[in-house]
Amino acid sequence: MRDAYHEELDSISDSLVEMARLVGSAIGRATTAMLDADLNLAESVIANDDKVDDLQRGLETRAIQLLARQQPVATDLRIVVTSLRMSADLERSGDLAQHVAKVARLRFPDSAVPGDLQATILEMGQLAQRLMAKAAEVIITKDVDLALQLEQDDDKMDDLHRTLFQHLMDDRWQHGVETAVDVTLLGRYYERFADHAVSVARRVVYLVTGDYADEIDPATAAAGAAGTSSAGS
Repeated sequence: MRDAYHEELDSISDSLVEMARLVGSAIGRATTAMLDADLNLAESVIANDDKVDDLQRGLETRAIQLLARQQPVATDLRIVVTSLRMSADLERSGDLAQHVAKVARLRFPDSAVPGDLQATILEMGQLAQRLMAKAAEVIITKDVDLALQLEQDDDKMDDLHRTLFQHLMDDRWQHGVETAVDVTLLGRYYERFADHAVSVARRVVYLVTGDYADEIDPATAAAGAAGTSSAGS
């Protein structure tokens, strides 16, 4: 009976990892679709978001059933409750990738991003994908140190976001209002996507340690995680 219970807990974690991998791939493909004006790729990203939604619904169903049948406590309860919150972050990340693809579809056969900003948007897309890949690794490994690093990695996305606004506010902007709106929205989509990846990592910190990420001293994170793991086994 307990083996089945822990298998169900593991299946929840597996679903989170799959969601993270799907949305990470989606943001990368959506970026390519937008920069290359690839309508077929954009449509694929939009359609595949249903897979992420289905995974979230399945995870929520299993989590609620576990809460009702097993009444988990301590670390197990944190796993279930935190997983529900992480699934919401990941589902929203999928929506943001879909939004990028919809901008690509809207502006086809042109690219929504002017040539002088394509390198910046490409970098934002690649960084978003790397952050989500790292979040997936954090879910698998429960590595508190790695989770805490994501917030520092996100600073680069904030810098890129500011770079976009500097271009938009420049008196030499010659790409019109419509493009300015597109670029503003895209910058926000990438910035929020990165925030959700960081949020997932922060929730793993809480899951492992019982403390919020901003309360953790990175120098003692590994020791605290090890102690919690030993207590829960």
